[in-house]
Amino acid sequence: MAMNFAIEVAGEANPLSLQTLYHTLTAASSSDPQQIESGAQQLQNWEKQSGYYSSLQSIFVDVSLPVEVRHLCIIQLKNGIDKYWRKTAPNAIKKDEKDLIRSRSIESGTNEPDHRLALQNALMIAKIVRYEYPLEWPDAVSSIVSNLRQASQSDDNPLRLTRALLMLLEAIKELSTARIQRTRTSLQAASVEVLQVLGKTYVDRVQTWMKFFHQGGDDEGGAISSIEQSLLALRVLRRLLIAGWDFPNRSTEVREFWSLLGNHFRDMLSMAVNESSSLHENVRRLVEKHLRQIAKLHVNLAKAHPSGFALLPGSVQLAATYWNLVYQFGETYGSQSSTASDLSNGQTGDDHDQGVPIMEYLSLKGLLLLRACVKMVFNPAQTFKYQQAEDKEEKAQSRQIIKENILTGNFAEAAMQTLVTRFFVFTQRDLRDWRAQPEEWERREEGEDDTWEFSIRPCAEKLFLELILNYKEQLVKPLLSVFWTVANPQNRDVLQKDSIYGAIGLAASVLEDKLDFDSFLRNTLAQEVQIDQPGCGVLRRRIAIVLGQWLPVKDGLDRPLVYQVFQHLLDKGTPSNDLVVRITAGRQLKNVIIPFEFKFEQFEPYATTVLHRLVALIEEVELSEIKLALLNTLLVLIQSVEEKIVPFADQIISVLAPLWEQAGSEFLLKQSILGILSSLISAVKGESRKYHALLIPLIDSSVDIASETRVYMLEDALDLWVNILQQTPSNAVSNVISLVPHLFPMLEVGSDTLRKALEIAEIYVYLAPAQLLASTVLLSPLTSLLQGSKREVTGLVLSIVELLMRSALEFRGVEALTRFTLQLLEHIKRQAHTERRPGLTY
Repeated sequence: MAMNFAIEVAGEANPLSLQTLYHTLTAASSSDPQQIESGAQQLQNWEKQSGYYSSLQSIFVDVSLPVEVRHLCIIQLKNGIDKYWRKTAPNAIKKDEKDLIRSRSIESGTNEPDHRLALQNALMIAKIVRYEYPLEWPDAVSSIVSNLRQASQSDDNPLRLTRALLMLLEAIKELSTARIQRTRTSLQAASVEVLQVLGKTYVDRVQTWMKFFHQGGDDEGGAISSIEQSLLALRVLRRLLIAGWDFPNRSTEVREFWSLLGNHFRDMLSMAVNESSSLHENVRRLVEKHLRQIAKLHVNLAKAHPSGFALLPGSVQLAATYWNLVYQFGETYGSQSSTASDLSNGQTGDDHDQGVPIMEYLSLKGLLLLRACVKMVFNPAQTFKYQQAEDKEEKAQSRQIIKENILTGNFAEAAMQTLVTRFFVFTQRDLRDWRAQPEEWERREEGEDDTWEFSIRPCAEKLFLELILNYKEQLVKPLLSVFWTVANPQNRDVLQKDSIYGAIGLAASVLEDKLDFDSFLRNTLAQEVQIDQPGCGVLRRRIAIVLGQWLPVKDGLDRPLVYQVFQHLLDKGTPSNDLVVRITAGRQLKNVIIPFEFKFEQFEPYATTVLHRLVALIEEVELSEIKLALLNTLLVLIQSVEEKIVPFADQIISVLAPLWEQAGSEFLLKQSILGILSSLISAVKGESRKYHALLIPLIDSSVDIASETRVYMLEDALDLWVNILQQTPSNAVSNVISLVPHLFPMLEVGSDTLRKALEIAEIYVYLAPAQLLASTVLLSPLTSLLQGSKREVTGLVLSIVELLMRSALEFRGVEALTRFTLQLLEHIKRQAHTERRPGLTY
């Protein structure tokens, strides 16, 4: 094929043939911008033409052609599957073309020499499998498995096996996430065959590379290839064992493979952590990847099939193995902790990321596995699915096995001690990140999403909370015993206190009637918060968190003392109150104010200083997530003190105005600002008029139908709009009348904001009847709502119309009422004419 072809006219409809397609692809994959643009346009013109995608595949399967052209082919083909493979899609690919594409996809993927192209081909096959398995392509899985079987039986070309595994991986990925029951059932029907072939491939490859690395040999390249293939097989097996069976413990094949995998886990663990091992670093890394995949399988299966996990052979020993890993790593993890003074003097130690990462990963998975066991016993997942007697019996049996063999009282006590003393302690890495990136570190620590599953300390806190809630009798006494040994101002071990106080805070709901927290607050926390020594910021942060955890659950505490503590923690002038301490105090202040026991009289002596420092902190921080959290605290504060906020309104407004401009397109931040302004306007009441010049443009930009952020801002902006109108006297209505045109798009049948818009329209009638009567622009949308609206909406519309008629009579007499009535009837008649359809009479 000639390769110097150039497309002269962008978008010209050239006839489709393999020759022209190849030349177009060559142009589109060139480095010439003009050729790329014209080539891309031509390819787009051919997208809907019959034979285009099979022609792409014809070029792709020719391995003699340039890789760049073939890569563009498979990308175009893969994207086309999403657009045109469904039968209901416009210009859908014809059946005979689909058959041709399917018939060549697996073989071409098996023989593909380039990994990038093989991956794209595998993804393309997976998309087809998602659409067509099991109805239109019933033998999809069996065809891929058959191809895998053939590739695994031949040692002539190891690459064929790798490609076959890759295709199976992507197909199982798609099928394992399918929500259609028919697809899941078909996958489960094929799971035994897949496991038999894939399991044998995995075992053969593991035996090959383990034998080489234990006994030696000449074929090092073959051993490396085998370890890569076994890892690929393991990635498929991890997903297959989860999605392929509803009751994996009942399958003989699964039970046998599970036992084998447990042995492999222990053998590979020994290889990975043995410092005297002569494994090359690349090989060790591949072994660690095997361990990661197996650990993922253990945790995911315990979550997805808790009863099945407990009843599979060796699961109790497996949980014990993980706990031993956690305990051993706890000694290493704890030794990473230096003194809290490192936070001040900048000594952050070595970076332990490169120390024992696999042990940290496996310990994290061990904590997740143990938490899954706790939930299995004490908080099993509820299901509406009908359960057979065997299902119920297995569920009860599995809970008994876990409770009697793993989650014993002695284990719970030992686990609590390890978690609190080893994993609650800050490491050098934590102290380094605290000092280097205070906002990012604080955001990560206080994150409320599922990121805790990826970090040791937050995960340990979750497990501790599960244990303390379910083993109150066994754990409360030893926890308090340790607590009283460290809870005194003379003890200056800040990191130890931080970990113990952290446990006391997490267990607040359990300890509320067992710990005299008020005495602890007065005699210990109030003194410790004043300690000024290197690293005391760690303790100050913890005190803010503990108070935020205890005040919502404990009545009768010395609240003025608590407010005084927070006033102190928010003081930027105190060196020990670094940014992390002040942000944490700002966050936790919300929890201190929310409880029903809040009384402004108690808070009043500290209100001015606390509000000033909180507002200054909002200005100081840069991360949007932290600004949002602090704004949430400010909102709670405004709602709690109500009209007492008036003296501080100017200061709050002065901060929110520039913050709105800084927010740009960050609509969550703007939503929060609108919410605060809405609450503030309700609190200051008539005083809100002086803020109209600032607030009206905010509402205008938020409700404007042309605004890109309208969909996010509309609801909050309408609330603010209503609150402003409710606090606006009729003699100041000129400030808000300019917003009326924004009502019209919302006064439509089916509008999500219709009721709120009608509420605003009604307020305007009360406020400015003369201005609304002078124009008839409101009549058209109101009369249109009388046609086909729900009874409730019709009632609201009629109420507004009645108000307008009363206003016309009151302000301008009978003549004005008559004129308004005629205008109304004219709009109703015009609306009826617009809505008239053939065959209908009026």
